[in-house]
Amino acid sequence: MKIRSVTAHPLQYPEPHDHGNMRYITLARVESSDGAVGWGECVSQFPESAKAVKIVIEEGYAPLLHGEDPREIEWLWNTMLARTWWYGPQGIAAFGLSAVDMALWDLKGKLLGRPVCNLIGERLSDKVSAMASIHLDMENLDWTVREFAWFRDQGYQIVKGGWGKRPEAVFGLDRRRDLELAHTVREVIGDQVELVFDVLGARVKWDVQTATRRLRELEPYRLKWIEEPLAPHDLEAHARLRAAVTTPIGTGEQEWTVEGYRRLIASGGVDVVQMDPGRCQGITGCRKTIPLIEAANLKFTAHTWSSALNTAASVHLLAGSAAGLTMDFKPHESPMQHELVSDPWVQRAGCLEVRDKPGLGVNVREDVVRKYAFGR
Repeated sequence: MKIRSVTAHPLQYPEPHDHGNMRYITLARVESSDGAVGWGECVSQFPESAKAVKIVIEEGYAPLLHGEDPREIEWLWNTMLARTWWYGPQGIAAFGLSAVDMALWDLKGKLLGRPVCNLIGERLSDKVSAMASIHLDMENLDWTVREFAWFRDQGYQIVKGGWGKRPEAVFGLDRRRDLELAHTVREVIGDQVELVFDVLGARVKWDVQTATRRLRELEPYRLKWIEEPLAPHDLEAHARLRAAVTTPIGTGEQEWTVEGYRRLIASGGVDVVQMDPGRCQGITGCRKTIPLIEAANLKFTAHTWSSALNTAASVHLLAGSAAGLTMDFKPHESPMQHELVSDPWVQRAGCLEVRDKPGLGVNVREDVVRKYAFGR
């Protein structure tokens, strides 16, 4: 059994959960000598990075993988990682590695007739928590509150909102509006539904003093955690903030590597570690990080707000660890969740089923890949 081809497919699509803005992902397609195909993705996000990932995959990684056994994923992952020794294992290189690694796991599962969760470890659950996750509209709180009321009615047990419609009007910039939103949302969803807010600290830029004051003011609304309250790179500041407040701290969405997560965990500034298998070196990268989270007695959540492939990878990772808490999930229909695959994910009572299908457990429609392709 050999790898016949490795190709990359940049896609662009309008995202309903981002107020209709164009978003970008890059898919990896790996085909074996017997015609079996595995698919993976990365959250490349912008047009230039989506196209750059294609070059890294097809001109950098693909020649290393042609003719190799697709089942030897650990060896292949290290082979690709070694290729990045000069330009580094983060950024575009990590995007490409994530997409190809995910595709290899999908392919291996199909070749062996087993779900990915049974290949990467022991399945601990038949379902995982799905967290309804949206971009807020801080200029139209009525619309935003109606969204949260709908999440409640749909049975979600955890709900999350962050950012906003325009960079000039986002959560974290207007104290009064933030508190008004938190108060109203908590009233609407009641006491049984867990609430998370995302500050996006890389853009809002609170300092420790401001974050401490804001989080203490938000305490009456009982946040399950606050996401990225500070600049992600400032680990020392996160540790000081965590020591000063009772609200759990979530961060890690912008990490890339196992070593990055090791430093984050060791800093003492995080309660909920965010991982994105479409960014942090794929399923294999996550597999290497999860034991570090477990050993530190922390929890992790999957930042999986792109396509049904990333959702699938996150389901398998969460199902295999008691430290897995929940995952971001798009609550409304969107092209990459409902068109890209013939069997889209459907939440029931705030959970997704861990599918027993081989590989990632979703069937990619290649006609839809062609429909949303760009940069050819």
